[in-house]
Amino acid sequence: MNKVLVIVVTYNGMKWVDRCFGSLRASEVPVDVIAVDNGSTDGTQQHLRDEYPEVKLVETGKNLGFGRANNIGFRHALQNGYDFVYLLNEDAWVMPDTLGKLIDSFPNSRYGILSPMQMSASMEEMDPRFKKHCGDAVAKEGGIVDVRFVMAAHWMISAECLRAVGGFSPTFKHYGEDENYIHRARFHGFKVGVVKDSFAVHDRARRKDSRLTSLKLKRVSCLVRLSDPNNDLPTEAIYQPVRLIAMGIKNLSMFLLGSVPHLISKYPDIFLNRRISFSDGAFLDAASDQQEDCS
Repeated sequence: MNKVLVIVVTYNGMKWVDRCFGSLRASEVPVDVIAVDNGSTDGTQQHLRDEYPEVKLVETGKNLGFGRANNIGFRHALQNGYDFVYLLNEDAWVMPDTLGKLIDSFPNSRYGILSPMQMSASMEEMDPRFKKHCGDAVAKEGGIVDVRFVMAAHWMISAECLRAVGGFSPTFKHYGEDENYIHRARFHGFKVGVVKDSFAVHDRARRKDSRLTSLKLKRVSCLVRLSDPNNDLPTEAIYQPVRLIAMGIKNLSMFLLGSVPHLISKYPDIFLNRRISFSDGAFLDAASDQQEDCS
């Protein structure tokens, strides 16, 4: 039987805890669960201790961000011989057959990351961001479809992929880390796909990004392109500041224009992390989690 570790990064998500962790108890595939709590102040930790004693709880005491917190779980998975790791957002949950259908889709393929269909809480429509990035792909025939990007709210990662790609890059604290990980997975020869008969929920339909968040995402997109090991670095190093200026003018944003010197000042760290990402198991040493993010 395959050994599966589910990693859930928690941060003040009490309203979702029971849906999230309760769904794992109902999974047809037995799983071990590790919750990495990023300093919640809403009682999440005590609730997990009281109601979900089977969950291994790691309390970081501060907000490490999504990537660094997951890296703690990644190291635990590799040290304990898990065959698969499943990344599950705290505001998300699975169906009883979700994980089994994903695992069944891995044999004899070069898929390193597979996602279920990520649905809204009503299960009547796709999660809006999932639809934006994967809607055209999942409209095609086939049980598994290749995608350029899928959010890490629901990712099944094979141990083979995890050993090769490693952890999330410390270049990214909030946003961009999942896209960078997919670029690195492709660099190491793995495919990324969606299993169309596997379904799960990402409950965020009522949340809308603020203007500042949207601007931060534009800035992070420059980091993503600079960090992509498949890109030509000298070209991107010249182009991304120009692109950031153009986005600042288009959006009438001093925030973006003022980000240009910051971006260039971070080039040494960005380029170092990009070079590290070429190697197997990058960023899985604990020291990587202490590096300053560049976003």
